[in-house]
Amino acid sequence: MKPFLSLVLFFLFIGFSAKAQNAINVTGTWNLTVETDAGSGTPTFVLKQDGEKITGTYSGQLGEAPLTGTIRGEVIHLEFAIEGNKIIYDGKATSTEMEGKVDLAGMATGTFKGKKK
Repeated sequence: MKPFLSLVLFFLFIGFSAKAQNAINVTGTWNLTVETDAGSGTPTFVLKQDGEKITGTYSGQLGEAPLTGTIRGEVIHLEFAIEGNKIIYDGKATSTEMEGKVDLAGMATGTFKGKKK
């Protein structure tokens, strides 16, 4: 009986851990401030989260583009392409704020901060 109880407790623990990791929900409209060595901007991201997968749109100084990304725990990764140039945002997020680093296709790098609208 003890092995069965241990097995049940193990699966309950795994279930709670997985649920806790997905507690952050970034779905919504985000207003960001970006500072790079090539200038600054205030893009808007509209994100939709499905588990760890993120889809959405970027709108800002570079134009508009569909984006994809992931969130694992609080680590967020977003990317999109403008005229073939890959833009990458990597950082940390909560359900209401995010910040991190941005790489503008290797032509400029910088930081970003943002809040959910």
